[in-house]
Amino acid sequence: MTLVAELNTTELHPQRLTLTPNYPPFKQWKKEALDERLKPQPICLYVHIPFCTQRCSFCYYKTIDLKERPEVQGYVDYLCQEIKMAAERFQLSNRPIHAVYFGGGTPTLLVESQFVQIVEALEENFKFFGDKKQFSVEGEPLTISKSKMEVLAQLGVNRLSMGVQSFDDKVIKLSGRGHDEKQAYRAIEIAQKAGQGKWAINIDLLSGLAGETNETWRNSLECAINTGVESITVYKMEAFANTEVYKLGVREEVVHLPSDEQEIQFMQYAMDRFAQANYQPWSYFTYTKNNSDRSEYIANIWQGMDFYGLGVSAFGCLEDSILQNSSDTDKYSAMIAAGELPLARGYRFTGLDLMVRDVLLGMKLLRLDLKKFQKRHGFRLEFLCSDLLTKLQREDFITISQQHIELTAKGILYGDYVGQTLADYIKSMN
Repeated sequence: MTLVAELNTTELHPQRLTLTPNYPPFKQWKKEALDERLKPQPICLYVHIPFCTQRCSFCYYKTIDLKERPEVQGYVDYLCQEIKMAAERFQLSNRPIHAVYFGGGTPTLLVESQFVQIVEALEENFKFFGDKKQFSVEGEPLTISKSKMEVLAQLGVNRLSMGVQSFDDKVIKLSGRGHDEKQAYRAIEIAQKAGQGKWAINIDLLSGLAGETNETWRNSLECAINTGVESITVYKMEAFANTEVYKLGVREEVVHLPSDEQEIQFMQYAMDRFAQANYQPWSYFTYTKNNSDRSEYIANIWQGMDFYGLGVSAFGCLEDSILQNSSDTDKYSAMIAAGELPLARGYRFTGLDLMVRDVLLGMKLLRLDLKKFQKRHGFRLEFLCSDLLTKLQREDFITISQQHIELTAKGILYGDYVGQTLADYIKSMN
């Protein structure tokens, strides 16, 4: 019988009780909790570089085409000012830096001196910047040069993520990219020689681009695997309403976009081919030769580590709050010039939000730690979602142990399905 049912069927007999001095009771208080709280918690940093050589047909991010002749050096100067202001305002200077990620846009559009300027600002304002585990920079084939790669290696970059998207020239052209297959190979070769074992290289491929067929997709996979890079990421192209590919492929239907069924076939083939080539998944869309080549930035922020976003439109998460900078470049610069942080909006998580977020993002990493979830939220997820988990296991999307919920090959194939289904179930209980 539940407590509510019992209260409805029995007569209450109040008695004088000894007052409880606190909750939880003092006997549950431990010194370990003090040690955990007093120890500076690690943080990740994201640095946004919004400039691109061109706007790709599928891109929906905040980017600035170089054809608009933006003042790149001026942006870098304001970014360095923001680094100092944010570190002081949120007392970030003494927190250990776990990982740094330069994203965009195209960070490798910056010239060498601008990279040096930004890294020096980070080193000046973050005491433990030199102890970071990983320093990642996104790049694009047309912006890769020997001198630039050598400077990045000297600055401590140890992971380069290159947006190749496809190795088929016709598909590349339809996507609005400026490079071709030969230039992609050349950029990868330059990066590999400059790194000389100092960094891991990731190649991004985008499945489902306009004009993609089974033949072009298989060819791109073979080309990527044959480069010998340490990591290959496969993203599914989505046609958002503010993109050129949506206009041409969905609204006007003048270019062919692969169907959802074809997308599943593309991904199934990729999973099989990666397994044959000894690339193993560490997330449902990234495959590596060695698990140590994973993105530490992504892996840790998806598991709840704090991160701070620097640059126009960048966002971060500190404890239970999301903070985002202005997406307007002029407003971003004006606020910094006026001595203000360029923050524009934010959101404070509820306890339910944090549970949903942990499930959604945690399942992207293939397995969710049940003990960690219970420690963080006070609930046993395997009991909270018992019926749904049983159904997902029966349908071969997951396996369940005392420690983890883990995606099967089928669960990986269907991407966010398990995480989204669990998240929706938790939200429905509110």
